[in-house]
Amino acid sequence: MVIITANTASADRIKDLASLAGVRSNQLLGYGLVVGLSGTGDGDLGITLQSLQSMVSRFGMVAEQDGLDGSNAAVVIVTSELPAFIKPGQTLDVTVSTLGAAESLRGGTLLMTPLLGVDGETYALAQGNLVVGGLGVSAEDGSSLTVNVPTVGRVPQGATVEKMVENPFITGEYLVLNLHRADFSTAANVAEAINVVFGGDTAVPIDASSIRVRAPADPAQKVSFTSLIEQVEVQPGEPPAQVIVNSRTGTIVIGGNVQVTPAVITHGSLTVRIREDTELTPQSETIITDNALINTPAAPLETPNSEISINEPEARAFLFDPGVSLSDVVDSINAIGATPSDLVAILEALKVAGALRAQLIII
Repeated sequence: MVIITANTASADRIKDLASLAGVRSNQLLGYGLVVGLSGTGDGDLGITLQSLQSMVSRFGMVAEQDGLDGSNAAVVIVTSELPAFIKPGQTLDVTVSTLGAAESLRGGTLLMTPLLGVDGETYALAQGNLVVGGLGVSAEDGSSLTVNVPTVGRVPQGATVEKMVENPFITGEYLVLNLHRADFSTAANVAEAINVVFGGDTAVPIDASSIRVRAPADPAQKVSFTSLIEQVEVQPGEPPAQVIVNSRTGTIVIGGNVQVTPAVITHGSLTVRIREDTELTPQSETIITDNALINTPAAPLETPNSEISINEPEARAFLFDPGVSLSDVVDSINAIGATPSDLVAILEALKVAGALRAQLIII
């Protein structure tokens, strides 16, 4: 059983507590074709043959699907992430995953693939040789061996950005800081810390997760101002009193603000065992004939025999007085040698009784 106690955090930088609204990455998605495989492609898959036919038609060639072979090609899904502030001409890493029946992408080359955003616009173009970490081999008798995942590969810096995503950071009058964990106390402390450094009503908390900060209009000054904002240290608000129990692994996390009101706990177990048995007594019967008496075996006599045993180990009790601290709770738990299942039962009983002043979360 593992018990972890969480204490109140010290001062943190705003950079570690919050992020700027609107400064985010965007997901890109594309459909492409990988060629140059060594017989590990999609084969006669219809979508692959159709993609090959469409590709060669771009060069003015006419080809029927019946005359194409997709054993060295594979249709793939290409994914990437467009970071904030990235400009046209910069490059991105892309991940390539098989869509059809290809067994491996090792040795393949991704043909030019447009990467689209959620709005359907093309933001990058991807192309290049794949780096595949997995491999797969097979024998004629049907046996095979696969190491890692050969159907997924990467093209480092394989996509070139073609379009920039507009960002409100440059044009906005205010900066909005979004806390990673919503908390009214932390939001108030962040606004207060910024106002202490920059004066006036520079920062105003909007709600439990957002703080609005008045920023310079000049973009150059706005970058420097944001850099200074990120380095301001803030005392986060104390987290709510929580006890998190993972009953599968036995891990228990107890927050520093957990309190227990006066309570007496007795925890024990009662085991009742019932054993059913049947005793067989041999029987015989006598048959009288004209000349003699004959004894023959008969069905044995069945006598039920039940054995009941009760085992009730001595229960251990401990008392929580007023003002019990976290260390007292931990010491009491360790003293009785409670197992994870015992501890869950104790905590649930304390919560139902109203003695546990904390949220009990069991995962």
